[in-house]
Amino acid sequence: MGGPFGPYEQSARREFYLAAWSKLRDGGFIYPCTCSRKDLATSAAAPNEGDDEPLYSGRCREKIGEAICHQSPAGVNWRFRVPDGEAIVFADLRQGPQQFVAGEDFGDFVVWRRDDVPAYQLAVVADDAAMQITEVVRGADLLKSTARQLLMIRALGLPAPAYFHCDLVRDETGVRLAKRHDALSLRALRQKGLTPQQVTDLCVSQ
Repeated sequence: MGGPFGPYEQSARREFYLAAWSKLRDGGFIYPCTCSRKDLATSAAAPNEGDDEPLYSGRCREKIGEAICHQSPAGVNWRFRVPDGEAIVFADLRQGPQQFVAGEDFGDFVVWRRDDVPAYQLAVVADDAAMQITEVVRGADLLKSTARQLLMIRALGLPAPAYFHCDLVRDETGVRLAKRHDALSLRALRQKGLTPQQVTDLCVSQ
């Protein structure tokens, strides 16, 4: 599991994630969502450009009063209720000033899955806080996720780290290199003879 400040294995940190879930539940920030995939497909708005998560319709929002009755998160999805209309503003150390409006740029998002596993948004916030992370460096495709995480950080009463979102490495057509698109790994690019500078130049040129 690592030392007091990590590195951590998420499989060994369930109790910490449950503590965060409980605090969000007790604070009235999350609610159980029983929507099926079919429900989501028919009621959710289309994904926003640059984000692969559809805007949730809020169909289960009225269940927020039922949250306190749940002693365990298992069996349903749990969504964070965003403050509609609030602008989430932060200064990214690479991309500059950023602003996303809750309820418009992103909707209520999942923090715990029905298969009883914490979602990425909750796990990363809990882990960063435990490791006392002061600066997060990751890809620019996660800029909007930062707005979601800042809301959860505030709800949990945690200090917010600084963020640096790197430009994405893209192929010659402008599509970002990603496993979902069978993109070549950096190792494969090296094996093809590309130097680190050539990979960097490829990124900058897009």
